[in-house]
Amino acid sequence: MCGVVGMVSHGEVNQELYEALTVLQHRGQDAAGIVTCEHDRLYLRKESGLVRDVFHARHMLTLRGTMGIGHVRYPTAGCTSSAEAQPFYVNSPYGISLAHNGNLTNAEVLKRELFVQDQRHINTDSDSEVLLNVFAHELQELGKLQINAEDIFKAVAGVHRRCRGAYSVVMMVTGIGVFGFRDPYGIRPLVFGERAIGHGRKDYAIASESVALDVLGFKLIRDVAPGEVVLIDNDGVLHTRQCAEHVWHSPCIFEYVYFARPDSIIDNISVYKARLRMGDKLADKLLRERPDHDIDVVIPIPDTSRTSALQLANRIGVKYREGFVKNRYIGRTFIMPGQQQRSKSVRQKLNAIDLEFRGKNVLLVDDSIVRGTTSMQIIQMARDAGARKVYFASASPPVRFPNVYGIDMPAAHELIAHDRTDDEVQEALGADWLIYQDLDDLIDAVHRGNPEIHRFDTSCFNNEYVTGDVNQDYLDRLGEDRSDHAKRARESETSIIEMYNTV
Repeated sequence: MCGVVGMVSHGEVNQELYEALTVLQHRGQDAAGIVTCEHDRLYLRKESGLVRDVFHARHMLTLRGTMGIGHVRYPTAGCTSSAEAQPFYVNSPYGISLAHNGNLTNAEVLKRELFVQDQRHINTDSDSEVLLNVFAHELQELGKLQINAEDIFKAVAGVHRRCRGAYSVVMMVTGIGVFGFRDPYGIRPLVFGERAIGHGRKDYAIASESVALDVLGFKLIRDVAPGEVVLIDNDGVLHTRQCAEHVWHSPCIFEYVYFARPDSIIDNISVYKARLRMGDKLADKLLRERPDHDIDVVIPIPDTSRTSALQLANRIGVKYREGFVKNRYIGRTFIMPGQQQRSKSVRQKLNAIDLEFRGKNVLLVDDSIVRGTTSMQIIQMARDAGARKVYFASASPPVRFPNVYGIDMPAAHELIAHDRTDDEVQEALGADWLIYQDLDDLIDAVHRGNPEIHRFDTSCFNNEYVTGDVNQDYLDRLGEDRSDHAKRARESETSIIEMYNTV
C-alpha cells in the first residue's frame, strides 16, 4: 500500500506536495519522494524514511516548479532500500515520472516483454518501474515529436491492455502536465479536486485519499473512475477520458477496514461512517451469540478500531474506555517490513493503563487480525494489566488468504486464520473468546455508503480475486518471494551492498 499525490498550480508546489504526503504517511512509512518540474527541468528528491526525515529545507529549496508528484512507499514488492523509493523516472520519451499505488499481477511477464520486444531495461525489482516503462513504450510508439492530451489517453489505453492487477497512478510528462488513472477495476483509491484562486483560474490536485486535498484547501470533485484518465495540462486545463474497454468497479474493501484515514471519502463512501456501521454489525452479532455476555468494558486497539469499538460499546450498552496509550512516534506495525520488526514494535507502541483492566472482563476490539502477532501480545498485555477475562473482537472477517493487489499479506501460512477454525485462532491468540465480523455484514456496512458499487475485492477473506488472473501457482510464487524469510534475505543482501558502497 502506498500514497500518491500530483498537483498543477499557479504557485510553487513543493511545500504543498510535502504537506499532502505527511497526511498520507499512514499509507507508507518505508520511503518518500517528490519530483517537480520547472521550465522542462525536473527536480527529484527521494530516500528511505518518513516524510519529515527525507525532506529538509535544503531539499525543499531545490524542488522548484509549479507542477509535481509525490509518493510514500509501503514495500509490498522488491526490498526496502532507497533504490525502490518513488517517484520513478525515465528520460525517453519526453521525460516521464511515475508514482504508483497497487501491484501488477503480471509484472514478470511484462518485464520479459519489455526486454525482449521493447528493448527496455528494468533496473529494480519494482512492478512500478515495469508499469512506467510500459507507458513510456506505448507513448514512444506514437512516434511524435510533440504530444498532447489525446496521445496520453492512447498510451494509457495501451497500459490497460497490457497490465493486470491493481494500479492507481499519478504521472508527470515534461511539457505536458500531470495526470492520474486507475485500473479498470478501481481496486486502489484515487480522487481529484480543484481550488479556485481568483480571476477564473484554478489549481488541481490528484491524491490517494480526499484528506490530502482537504488539508490543502482543495474541493473534492470526485473519484477517478476505474479505467479513467484525469489530466491537468501545463496551462491548468482539466481533461478526462475513459480509456479502458471494459470496467467493473471493485474497490478493495480493506481500505475501509484498515488503511484509509477515517476522515477520507473513497469512492463516495465515508470511511468513518463505514466503520460506524461495522461496529453496529459486530455488536448485533455479539448480542445474537452471547445475549447474556459478562463484558465490563470495551477497549479499542488504537487507532483504526476506535470508531467501530465506540459504536459497538454504545450498541451493547457497555462502557467504552481508552485502555492503551499509543506512542505516536512508532509506525503502524501491520505495514512494517518484517516480522521481527513488527514484534519488537508492539510493546514500544502501546502501553496499558492498568486501572482500566484490573479485575474486569475486557472486550478488546481491533479492525482486523492478520498475522496475529500484535493481537497475541496485546491480549497478554491486558492480562498482565490485571484483566480477569480477555475477549477479542475483529471488525473484519478472518484474513485467510493473501492479498495480491498491494497489501502485504503475501504468504498464506503467515496468516493466523489460514487453515484454522475460529476456535483454533482463539486458542492460538490466547483469548477467552473471539468474535469475527461476518463477510456479508462487512460488505453491507461499506456498500450502504454507495449502493452503486455492486462488487468489492474481498479476496483476503474469501479467496476470490476480482481480476480473474490469480491462481494457486501465482500465490505460491508470491508467497515464496514475499515471505518474511525472503525479505530478510533481501535486506541482508542490500545491507552488504550499501556497506560496500560506503567503504
